[in-house]
Amino acid sequence: MKIGELKRVFIVGNGTEVGKTVVSAILTQAFEADYWKPVQCGNIENSDSLLVSRLISNHNSSIHPEQYLLEEPISPHAAAARESVEIRLEEIEVPETENLLVIESAGGALTPLNRDITMRELALHCKAPVIVVSNHYLGSINHTLLTLEALERKSVPILGLIFVGDPDAESENVILRMSGAKMLGRVAWEDEISPVVVSQYARLFKEVL
Repeated sequence: MKIGELKRVFIVGNGTEVGKTVVSAILTQAFEADYWKPVQCGNIENSDSLLVSRLISNHNSSIHPEQYLLEEPISPHAAAARESVEIRLEEIEVPETENLLVIESAGGALTPLNRDITMRELALHCKAPVIVVSNHYLGSINHTLLTLEALERKSVPILGLIFVGDPDAESENVILRMSGAKMLGRVAWEDEISPVVVSQYARLFKEVL
């Protein structure tokens, strides 16, 4: 099934600051989807939701408000604790929409939401298959394979990988071969991420996904 035919997709990274939000914006633009980041930690005045809203240029997408908007730029479980809040899956309501819903995680698959659950459980709660954003850096092979293994352990459906950064055939080939995951595309590190750049990638992704 093509991504545009799905109801939801869940975007996780192999680490922090790996390009999840840019990939989310590209997919939102490509499929005129809705965007939702359930948990935002820190950077509230320039949140990922606001960034995506600035990067997309179609008129059919909606940006849904965060369920938890937390002040500290740290792990969700710790940011919530500092505000005397507990993140509960049963309180997280997935937005209703006729569009594809692009859901962006806060961190990686095993980033904790509270003492018992992680982003992996949130993906299951949202009934959304996962796209893993894999950025190349020293240790990224290990982090990407561990991410995929953690998702598979809980039977989370995995759509595939989007690589971010300069091509690295050696790293990419071993990740794909050892995991069996599908490569969905690549996004380069651009000097500037603008609506024009996002639209260019969106056209490319829509053609193949």
